[in-house]
Amino acid sequence: MTDDTAVETGPVSASGEFTLGDDLRVRRLGYGAMRLTGEGIWGPPKDPENAVAVLRRAVELGVDFVDTADSYGPYVSEELIREALYPYRGITVATKAGLLRTGPNRWIPCGRPDYLRQEAEMSLRRLGVETLDLFQLHRIDPHVAADEQFGLLADLQREGKVREVGLSQVSVAEIEAAGRIVDVASVQNRYNLVDRSSDDVLRHCTAHGIGFIPWAPADAGKLAEPGHAAARAADALGATPAQVALAWLLQRSSVMLPIPGTSSLEHLVENCGAATLELDRDTVATLDAAGS
Repeated sequence: MTDDTAVETGPVSASGEFTLGDDLRVRRLGYGAMRLTGEGIWGPPKDPENAVAVLRRAVELGVDFVDTADSYGPYVSEELIREALYPYRGITVATKAGLLRTGPNRWIPCGRPDYLRQEAEMSLRRLGVETLDLFQLHRIDPHVAADEQFGLLADLQREGKVREVGLSQVSVAEIEAAGRIVDVASVQNRYNLVDRSSDDVLRHCTAHGIGFIPWAPADAGKLAEPGHAAARAADALGATPAQVALAWLLQRSSVMLPIPGTSSLEHLVENCGAATLELDRDTVATLDAAGS
């Protein structure tokens, strides 16, 4: 899944690159495939052809890192990715397991090792690959010993079914605990202009060369409203507040890997355009202060 000769050149190439783990090199602005499913991240989309078109257009714009999860649909997002992008030449597909779905917008942590193994095997089958590029624990299940969950990830890696391992919505202490059992290549926490509650995790990832994948990265909250910091910066740069929010992330840390998601071709093009947007020091300082 990493034949670089097939990667498109587009605006996303301006985001730079980052190496996940030992040698999994990706461009720093990716695509999050959660929103391709039905309402409530449940069931198929109303327009499957549009979902496929969005994925293919993302690659045309230079995206080579696509993030999904077994729980998106469930299973729908992975199936759409295979339909649109298989055999993934030059494209890294990251997936996750660890959340059960019982209905729209309902998410239940499940970290039993037998369940995680089953979901990894099913993701391999749905994506049509022998090894998952990046397999992430979607949530640490508080009802299962954390070391058992981390140990299962290590087992899958030793067996060659998983190339790199990631965690989602974790603390520094949890990253360190996992790191004693398996090498952690990435962390995916909520982080954006208006939610910096994971600043300590970002600092830890930056210091240790761990990829930081912020979810809800384009959220600028009230800062996107007319007269507020992100909106003012967007007006001055001829950009959108979402583009400013993404550009701010890219400049905040060298390990930052935003994965904005959308089911709109128009918004996809806008998001990818953020890779070419440079914020000067004064703008960055203003945004830093506004969101703190």
